[in-house]
Amino acid sequence: MNDLSRGCTGPQTVVDRRQWLGTFGMGLGGIALADLLGREVTAAPASPPLPAVPRGGAIDAFHVPPRAKRVIYLFQSGGPSQLDLFDHKPLLKERDGEQLPASVRGEQRLTGMSGNQSSIPLVGSPFPFARHGESGVWVSSLLPHTASIADRLCFIHSMHTPSINHGPGVTFMQSGSQIPGRPSIGAWLDYGLGRLQDDLPAFVVLITKNKGGQPLMSHLWGAGFLPTKHQAVRFRSGADPVLYVNNPPGVSIASRRQALDGLRQLHEHQFAGAPDAAIQARIANYEMAFRMQSSVPEVTDFSDEPAHVLDAYGPGARDPGTFAANCLLARRLAERGVRFIQLYHQDWDHHGGLRGGIAGECRQTDQPSAALVKDLADRGMLDDTLIVWGGEFGRTNYCQGLYKPGQDFGRDHHPRCFTLWMAGGGVKPGVTWGETCEFGYNIASDPVHVHDFHATMLHLLGIDHERLTYKFQGRRYRLTDVHGKVVEGILA
Repeated sequence: MNDLSRGCTGPQTVVDRRQWLGTFGMGLGGIALADLLGREVTAAPASPPLPAVPRGGAIDAFHVPPRAKRVIYLFQSGGPSQLDLFDHKPLLKERDGEQLPASVRGEQRLTGMSGNQSSIPLVGSPFPFARHGESGVWVSSLLPHTASIADRLCFIHSMHTPSINHGPGVTFMQSGSQIPGRPSIGAWLDYGLGRLQDDLPAFVVLITKNKGGQPLMSHLWGAGFLPTKHQAVRFRSGADPVLYVNNPPGVSIASRRQALDGLRQLHEHQFAGAPDAAIQARIANYEMAFRMQSSVPEVTDFSDEPAHVLDAYGPGARDPGTFAANCLLARRLAERGVRFIQLYHQDWDHHGGLRGGIAGECRQTDQPSAALVKDLADRGMLDDTLIVWGGEFGRTNYCQGLYKPGQDFGRDHHPRCFTLWMAGGGVKPGVTWGETCEFGYNIASDPVHVHDFHATMLHLLGIDHERLTYKFQGRRYRLTDVHGKVVEGILA
């Protein structure tokens, strides 16, 4: 708001920018503003334009033939230790307690939490590893259920990121930028591909309840500079899974519908005078909220799930808000046409007390993650559902702080290499991509940057990552910024 009468005597008049432009130059300023806003609303922002994708997703509407219709991303916030879960390094056991060789570390920076240590002792995993499945992939004893589906998974051992701390690291994995403010992956997909149905949002977020660790901020699932209708809807545990969707006491469905119709007329009148994309987004959000009044209770009600399905996901499946319950809810959302389902599970940040800490997180996540893969496969949905499991970076091969063999210890952040796995949705099952050095400190072959990971995910959904763009403040942005290449070697 601008005060145009500052310094004048008499009553002050305060007008907003649109009012001022409407009077400037005999109204030419208002005409120019309306034209610019109208172009922002109606112009196809992608360059070259992204083909329209009809409901259900016809192949010829995409840049490339899609392998997946939807994504379920099981994000493990805090940085799970790849050296204690997936990346088997016997040399660390052999040289347990010895110093990390300077030739291995090179000039790479360490965090402030271990960078000033006078000693950087190597520490092997206290958990035994074994080969599993026909693929013979190494998996830790902490993950027996994941090991049982090893031949369905594609392990990427050569992930790397520029982010060394949690805030930038999680933001980078979710938006392709270390700085908050960019659209999240799900927002990009909703913008580029639209919804598969009308009664549920295209992008849903589920967070494991009662967890500690690094905080999760709403920008991680936000729309950034895209219209707000593309941001995620967060489902919570409890009587009201989506805040403010249910009618207050004494308000009927009919009266809510009448109120929304009147509100829509007011918004459309406002848009006619000053076309702003935010107004259209507001109308769309109100309408989606009204439709969710019936769809959300149905999808979150597990009473129609057979006992054997609930048992397969583990004891937490009957407790809303646990990771197990969220995995089952993710499958139900996927069945009903939600395109991007993001699960967050915190507390993998084990700078100390790693033995008990990582074992506890595995008990909560191992069985549900494997059950989700099996459940989708049993229902014929795994082939067109991409599942991703992983965190924002890995952990060091050395101990943070003092190390006494046989006692508990911790590992610091390690962005140089970490592991995630993918399943279904057009990736090769039973394969391992990339390799780290014998110390588990550097990548030895086939590195995969976060931008490459995003480019590959979009490719599997039928999108050329270089063509899904949005013009903002004079520049065309994309999820992969100006980088990224598809990891062709993991495509089925």
